Amino acid sequence: MPQGQPNVVPDDGLTTRQRRNRPLVMVHTGIGKGKSTAAFGMALRAWNQGWPIGVFQFVKSAKWKVGEENALKVLGASDEGGSVTWNKMGEGWSWIQRAPAEGEPSHEDKAREGWEQVKRDLAAETYQLYVLDEFAYLLHWGWIDVDEVVEVLRNRPGHQHVVITGRYAPEALVEFADLVTDMSKVKHPMDAGQKGQRGIEW
Repeated sequence: MPQGQPNVVPDDGLTTRQRRNRPLVMVHTGIGKGKSTAAFGMALRAWNQGWPIGVFQFVKSAKWKVGEENALKVLGASDEGGSVTWNKMGEGWSWIQRAPAEGEPSHEDKAREGWEQVKRDLAAETYQLYVLDEFAYLLHWGWIDVDEVVEVLRNRPGHQHVVITGRYAPEALVEFADLVTDMSKVKHPMDAGQKGQRGIEW
């Protein structure tokens, strides 16, 4: 497998193997399509390596039947790769602006509880790959403090990779992350009035 060669070798006291295998924080942001899809592609690779995977969907409705969820759950239950745990932490995405029913916690409260669960799992080293899907929106909206997130991720124990998706990733997160991809949009069918379709959007 091609592994590539780094452009620089930092004077950090680490061996090549130690530096190669250090846990990463990755961010997929930008207005283009495919941020979550790319993160779920990483989850497939992690599953193949036998890693336990935790997916946290922060602002997609629990009622949505996401294709990647079905596929990864089947793989996780197959005993051929890693385990997969899928968590839906509330709704509130721009496509669904439904107010919570009376007595229900707000979308912001649900999102914060989701983050608290991520923190508990990081402290317990529950997973080897965390997919925090659409999490960047919560930082952009100010629901969760970006400085706290950076500090928690900086101090996470063990060997835990974290990938965060969503538009408008704050500069502090981008600066801290090890890998950042900004997905731009050149064209999209919605520009021509076409709604999302099965097998492409879900």
